Formats: sequence, C-alpha cells, structure tokens
Amino acid sequence: QVQVVESGGGLVQPGGSLGLSCVASGSIYTINAMGWYRQAPGAERELVAQITSGHSTNYGDSVKGRFTISRDNARNTVYLRMNSLKPEDTAVYYCNVRGYSGMSSSLVFDAWGQGTQVTVSS
Repeated sequence: QVQVVESGGGLVQPGGSLGLSCVASGSIYTINAMGWYRQAPGAERELVAQITSGHSTNYGDSVKGRFTISRDNARNTVYLRMNSLKPEDTAVYYCNVRGYSGMSSSLVFDAWGQGTQVTVSS
C-alpha cells in the first residue's frame, strides 16, 4: 500500500531549530496533501502544518511564524523546518499523506507514519 516514513527528530535546546522530513512511497497515483501532526503525552493529536499539491499551506496557531512546511512533489517528500523551538513543542511528530492510490484517482488513501520524537529541553 502506501508507506510513510519520518526522519529528523531529536533533542534540541529551547530557541533552537530542527528539520523533519517525510517520504511517501508505494502505490500512489497522486498526493493531494501532506501534513505534520503532533501528539504530546496526555494530549490529543493536533495539526502542526499541512500543504497541498498546489503549495497552499495551513499552520496551527501555536506554530505560526516559527515553523515552515515545504514539499517536493516529484519526490513525494514533505519537510518541516522548526525554528525558535519551545519546550511545549515537545511531542511525537507524525506525517500524514492523503491522495489516491493505484492506477487511477478512484481509491482514496490516508496514510500515517510511525512518528518521530522531538524533545525541546535544556
């Protein structure tokens, strides 16, 4: 089916920066949107950022002005640049990919990666 793999998580000090990458592969006809979500312990999963195939973007209020999402459509890859990181950004970050699979645009998929841990601490 469709596989989604995140990378780039790690430990960073407050105020620092970190970059995440996500690659989608498998039986993909087209990707309509890719996005990043995060989930902190005891909290619900929340939207961080998403981007469409037309490069339209949407950010969660808590990360606006600090995070930047970008996409390489040809490589089915999405990136998240995180600047001015805060302890409250600590969470598992998940990549989400939505689109159509197979040889036509009739089969919808909504795939998630396993997540990558981002820890912001001094």
